[in-house]
Amino acid sequence: MVLTKYIIPLILAVLALASCSNEKSLQKYLVDKQDDDKFLKVDVATSLLKSDDISFSEEENEILETIKKVNVVAYKIQDGNTADYEAEKKKLAEIVSQEKYKTLMKFGSNNKGATLKYLGEEDAIDEVIVFASDSEKGFAVFRLLGKDMRPDQMIKLMNSIDNGDLDVSKLSGIGDLFDM
Repeated sequence: MVLTKYIIPLILAVLALASCSNEKSLQKYLVDKQDDDKFLKVDVATSLLKSDDISFSEEENEILETIKKVNVVAYKIQDGNTADYEAEKKKLAEIVSQEKYKTLMKFGSNNKGATLKYLGEEDAIDEVIVFASDSEKGFAVFRLLGKDMRPDQMIKLMNSIDNGDLDVSKLSGIGDLFDM
């Protein structure tokens, strides 16, 4: 009886400690920056991106239905805060370079560019991450959460944004950061 009185709590404590991970995650980074005034933060449900003035095709509606939420955190370089910018950019680069994030596309140059990554399977993506940076303006990370998203749908979604079919005014301020 005494043995089970001490062994069971000890086993539970070991399991609890073993299940805790020190691995850095994008979600934890975004949550940590919610109260940091150096960052611009926007969380938007995709239903808010639909404009009353625009009727979507059935295909565009299907694409939007796969996306549940968009989280954005941006850091703007101002007042000579380049050291902070470099430190925060390095933290994010380490997070998105983890093996669990698969690369969809990279583009840009040494001074500015963007990386698109995802979590999930190619035909059933659960999370899309866009990490864009500009050494003169700052960086932004966009996290699209959804269910069974597909790369071809993400391209069509980007085209809808370019055509003005999506109301991205809810993300104002972040677009000013980058002219990519």
